[in-house]
Amino acid sequence: MNASGPLAGRIIAVTRPREQAAPLADAIAGAGGTPLLFPLLDILPVADPLALEADVAGLPGAALAIFISPNAVAHALPLILAHGPWPVGLVPAAVGQGTVKALAARGVTGCIAPRERFDSEALLALPELAGERVSGKRVVIFRGDGGRELLADTLRARGATVECVACYRRAGPAGGVDILLERWRAGRLDALTVSSSEGCATCSTCSTTRAAPFSPGPRSSCRMPALRKTRGRRVCRKLSLPMRRMPESLPACLLIIGRHDT
Repeated sequence: MNASGPLAGRIIAVTRPREQAAPLADAIAGAGGTPLLFPLLDILPVADPLALEADVAGLPGAALAIFISPNAVAHALPLILAHGPWPVGLVPAAVGQGTVKALAARGVTGCIAPRERFDSEALLALPELAGERVSGKRVVIFRGDGGRELLADTLRARGATVECVACYRRAGPAGGVDILLERWRAGRLDALTVSSSEGCATCSTCSTTRAAPFSPGPRSSCRMPALRKTRGRRVCRKLSLPMRRMPESLPACLLIIGRHDT
């Protein structure tokens, strides 16, 4: 731990799923802070595995398979490869470089993905997903239950036939966020990080306290592009990270600072 770093003496909750929390926790520790692991979302298998099996079995013939996250890769790709090699002619795509690496680790290469901003908007801006390239094509999106519809809706508007396959589900903490609120009020928590709109929603809905300081408000935006453009810069300053490296070193993170932060 860096005792003289920009986060020295700060206790910061890391709310990413436990399996994905290490890079951010290490970055906080490297900047002098103390990471407190408190997943706001657990990643679980889908409730109906037979439906997922049927969706995967129908993948051949699609032109593009988009994986929203490493979780989508972990839950869908083993089922895809259980049917045989990666389908001929099927192009993989991903929202972020972490997902690209997860695919490559399992032998799926040649992935279409943005290299700077890692969100649906950036993926849709790539020439490979332009209307003239996807019109009339079948696209399968592997994602968690729920989530944003921007990617699917935009591709449909561009003429593609889009199928959304839920390959995992999310669940909030069983006890809500009251433990974090108690630490906050006792001065034993300086900030928390939120890395997804779903995490923001959990903050605002899981607390039993009406005036929860973690609820999205004027000081925090839950739309991911806004997180990158505004709060993302604050995160980078706190962790001494250049803005362009944030998606890899500090994935899409909103830092909510406590009332006693100076």
